[in-house]
Amino acid sequence: MDAPLLEVKNLTIRFGAHPAVEGISLQINPGETLGLVGESGSGKSATSLALLRLLPNTAQVTGAINFDGESLLALSEESMRRHRGRNLAMIFQEPMTALNPVMPIGRQIAEAIEAHHPEVSRKAVKEKVIAAMHEVALPEPERRIHDYPHQFSGGQRQRILIAQALVNRPRLLIADEPTTALDVTVQAQILRLLNDLRRTHNLSMLFISHDLAVVSEVADRVAVMQRGRIVEQATAATLFRDPQHPYTRKLLASAPTMQTDRSRPLASIT
Repeated sequence: MDAPLLEVKNLTIRFGAHPAVEGISLQINPGETLGLVGESGSGKSATSLALLRLLPNTAQVTGAINFDGESLLALSEESMRRHRGRNLAMIFQEPMTALNPVMPIGRQIAEAIEAHHPEVSRKAVKEKVIAAMHEVALPEPERRIHDYPHQFSGGQRQRILIAQALVNRPRLLIADEPTTALDVTVQAQILRLLNDLRRTHNLSMLFISHDLAVVSEVADRVAVMQRGRIVEQATAATLFRDPQHPYTRKLLASAPTMQTDRSRPLASIT
């Protein structure tokens, strides 16, 4: 069996005396998607930012984060910067915050290429940008490469972020609530796109969400977080069929399905 691409051991994140994440361990294998689920405030986003070393200086991070056998926590900031956007990339949950509103979207995607491949000619960069826009099914990229974020719909802006994250062909993609602000139809389109890109590029993915239904569409395995701890890990099929931890069962029971008895209130996770 292949060695894990990402291995996290006993990761703890503290802000002063307050722990946000307490001693979690997880791994992601090549070509695999791990779903990380839990309610707001459970530590999911703090975990993702720790993997990329994007937490503020006030955060105290201990434990181990190994990517392809290399300790990310031991790297210099310059070495870590070479990894970000090239070997590890992230899709943030709110595209209007993540995208620069006064810069054309083609320029923003181009910056991701130029940061890691300064030797590439301007013509080749433009070709790569247009190819990335085509890959995520953005309409008329040759014409719209000069448009600004506000000229696109919410779903199209999310596709721009995906193009930006994948243009350098990273090995691990971290998707932090990438469908939260989208309606159900557009959400389904984005999930299909991520699944297609994952298969095409043998991409590993950490998919973070509070929505178990969304996670069930993309994840091979699922880790459930509660109050900074991972309380259950299993294959997606096993977890949704036979959840073991009481918190996991409450999460599943709190989400309505076609079989939900509408005469009874949904379960509370508190």
